[in-house]
Amino acid sequence: MSFPRRGSGGPKPVTPELLEKAALYYLERYASSAENLRRVLMRRVDRWSRIEGGDRKQGAGWVDALIRRYVDAKLVDDRAYAQALSSSLRRRGASSRKIKLKLRQKGVDADTADTALDETGGAGGEADLSAAIALARKRRLGPFGKTAGRKERRMREMAALARAGFGYDIVRKVIDAKNEGELQGA
Repeated sequence: MSFPRRGSGGPKPVTPELLEKAALYYLERYASSAENLRRVLMRRVDRWSRIEGGDRKQGAGWVDALIRRYVDAKLVDDRAYAQALSSSLRRRGASSRKIKLKLRQKGVDADTADTALDETGGAGGEADLSAAIALARKRRLGPFGKTAGRKERRMREMAALARAGFGYDIVRKVIDAKNEGELQGA
């Protein structure tokens, strides 16, 4: 049995002012693409229309107008968001595939995602190798892990890097390296 929260009379009716407050509060806390902000605000509109019987189309119009205004004012910039997320994920050891997937999930179009990926080291090649090294170091795989039992762990470690989106050549190069120095020269 659930009890209603004190002072809770359900969701407040959605108005353009309430949507703007919600959008600004969200943008204060999180970086966002225009599409991701639209999804966040539309969840609020959907909940309002479902519970209060409000007009979803009217709410969607308010959300679209608000998003356009924020894009024009540069409060929401998909290109800057994609570049920041791409470089952050790259530093944490994400592959180009994983970065593209994450950007697509956040509502960034393919051209903007490709541009951001190119600006943060490019897709594949040297950038993916350095990201795979960073992930191996963080997760203590290959030459960064224990030397005892390394042959027995080889397939599991290769699978871990493959699941992270790295190609076979990069995975093999990182896992089969004898020591860190061999990877630094690569």
